[in-house]
Amino acid sequence: MKSIPGVKVLEEENVPETIAVQNTMESMVNLDGAKAIFPTSFGYFDPHILAVAPKYPDVKFLHAGGLYQEGKHPSNVGSYFGYIDEAQYIAGIVAGGTSKTGKLGFIAAKPIPQVLRNINSFTLGAQSVNPNITTQVIFTGDWSMPVKEAEATNSLIDQGIDVITMHVDSPKVIIEICERRGIFSSGYHANQAELAPKGYLTGAEWNWAKVYTDYVNLIKAGAPLPHLLRGGIKEGLVKVSNYGPAVSAKTIELADAAKAKFMAGTMVIYKGELKDNKGKVVIPAGTQLLQTDIKLEAMDYLVAGVIGSTGS
Repeated sequence: MKSIPGVKVLEEENVPETIAVQNTMESMVNLDGAKAIFPTSFGYFDPHILAVAPKYPDVKFLHAGGLYQEGKHPSNVGSYFGYIDEAQYIAGIVAGGTSKTGKLGFIAAKPIPQVLRNINSFTLGAQSVNPNITTQVIFTGDWSMPVKEAEATNSLIDQGIDVITMHVDSPKVIIEICERRGIFSSGYHANQAELAPKGYLTGAEWNWAKVYTDYVNLIKAGAPLPHLLRGGIKEGLVKVSNYGPAVSAKTIELADAAKAKFMAGTMVIYKGELKDNKGKVVIPAGTQLLQTDIKLEAMDYLVAGVIGSTGS
């Protein structure tokens, strides 16, 4: 964004999900003259953005998440998110095709819908290769808990799991332990291949640059902003890391075939009959939920084959 003429970018890092974010947003508006604010952490939306936005109707508040509801939330608020679970589905195919034990691991921060969707899509991708595969999930409780992440990684490896992926702020600790202990890893957020030259299989990457530059260009043009901006592999919001040296030609062929379906818009991850890991039918037979279906943004279950609990 900084390279776009006429754009000034203000930044503040590590703002807690408390009243502190309201103070930061108000300061950016009142002291710095911000016209659009991107509060990116999940917990910033409710109550913090919802409390501040009505005070500043001329400022755009654009949140990274899936929480905006038309008619309920302020008109100067928007929400953007990518279907990163598409990349996780493909990463699951790669994990399922590479795992020797049939046991996968997933280290995650919190059981919110976006995280559960990643866990489930990764597992369903793996099960498309090997229906008997399992994914063991450990929730650490917060977005950046390197000590807990290290403990979780070692615990999963000790149980015979040979591929681990994650949904935490920084995958570094997890990826490095997997490499050190000789198992496979699948990354998240960005490409971590250089941290694990032997064991890195692939990963799910964000391409936030596209989202932010698209927003800025809309604002500069005076165009109305979408309240819900979404997109996946086809739209360029997310992508799949290059395949690592341990991935077989056959597995690459399966992963690329799925990627081609996402690019064509024909891939459906969530279709019935689908059961959760407690045996309950969550999607009935004959029903398909497309990526844009709002029901997926309220996901509160783990699919069959996932070992773990949402805590509810």
